[in-house]
Amino acid sequence: MPKRSRELSAMEVGRLREEGDHNVGGIPGLYLQIIDGSRSWILRFKFGARRRRMGLGSFPAVPLAQARERARAAHKLLDEGVDPIEARDAVKKAALASQARALTFKVACERFIAAKESEWRNPKHRQQWENTLETYAEPVIGQLDVSAIGQDEVLRVLDPIWRTKTETASRLRGRIEQVLDWAKTRGHRQGENPAAWRGHLDKLLPKPEKIAKVKHHPAVPVAKVADAVAALRAVEGVSAQALLFQVLTAGRSGEIRGARWPEFDLEAGQWDVPAERMKGKRPHRVPLSRQAIELLESMPRYEQCDLVFPGRKMQPLSDMSLTACMRRLNFLDAAGRVCVPHGLRSTFRDWAAEHTHYPPEMAEMALAHAIESKVEAAYRRGDMLAKRLAMMQDWADYCMPAPPPKRKRQKA
Repeated sequence: MPKRSRELSAMEVGRLREEGDHNVGGIPGLYLQIIDGSRSWILRFKFGARRRRMGLGSFPAVPLAQARERARAAHKLLDEGVDPIEARDAVKKAALASQARALTFKVACERFIAAKESEWRNPKHRQQWENTLETYAEPVIGQLDVSAIGQDEVLRVLDPIWRTKTETASRLRGRIEQVLDWAKTRGHRQGENPAAWRGHLDKLLPKPEKIAKVKHHPAVPVAKVADAVAALRAVEGVSAQALLFQVLTAGRSGEIRGARWPEFDLEAGQWDVPAERMKGKRPHRVPLSRQAIELLESMPRYEQCDLVFPGRKMQPLSDMSLTACMRRLNFLDAAGRVCVPHGLRSTFRDWAAEHTHYPPEMAEMALAHAIESKVEAAYRRGDMLAKRLAMMQDWADYCMPAPPPKRKRQKA
């Protein structure tokens, strides 16, 4: 039977000064090690065929009672067949790994935006992301680790504005969801996304469309579009010409402002907008009416710039330049609001629905809208280019009707 060491008191341990290992008793293998006046706790033990020494901390920072408690915990692991040194190393590694994965929501937002902004065609997107997250989310969850964000935390962000600023809150929810998805993919969190709508927040928050009316872009009424186009044609300047081309093609402002001559085949009467300039990231073919071709043929071309509608310094026009042009002409919608360029697409859509027999899908295709039904999208292979040409010519004739023929004077 091994000799049992006398159990030293805390006062006796404090008086130890001689160099070497001092058995303090109470727990098998517990020693106070003194080297060059520095004192620390050591636990000697045997694991398998190996003799090992495990540090338990310095003295007196770790007092005798605490050293004995740590030694007891190590012996418990030994009784379970676990090497306490390896177990402690594993805990340290896990803590370091957890620390490496730790990421606040604020930093996650910054990294996500930096990673994704190259996909955004408009610099405004970054600003919109930053503004909504900084204003509404970061004050509430910005300093929380992404792994600690749950449904309650997300609701604390959304609840105050869900009914009063519904559109903003809905966009904010989607942005939080994307940031947390990114954090999960990067290994910073686990489990389901607490900002997901379907199956999660849709059970706790009212549907946005039930509590907020959809605000459509102010659009020129169909009955007044010919008058608006006539007023627009009387204005000089590249912005007015770009706006007129937007009317004739029903395109988006960004597609018009970024249009370049290599995209056009005027002999074939076609405009091929590349995928990288389209909202849906898919190439789009636009059949050109006679009026649209005449407008393009009247535009000057520059050797140093291939933009069709260049602004100052041969740079693309700003979105505001087209809006300002409409404001100067004071185009108003049915409610008396000043119209915006994007509303011209709504005018075209209303004309197609109310004044023609063209199928709705043809008008949607002209607007380059995505097909919501995946089944329908799978079966619709073509883009109805020839049929759309007839529609776009009818639209151009409606917007720019031919003047009535002059009456011949009768001879007296």
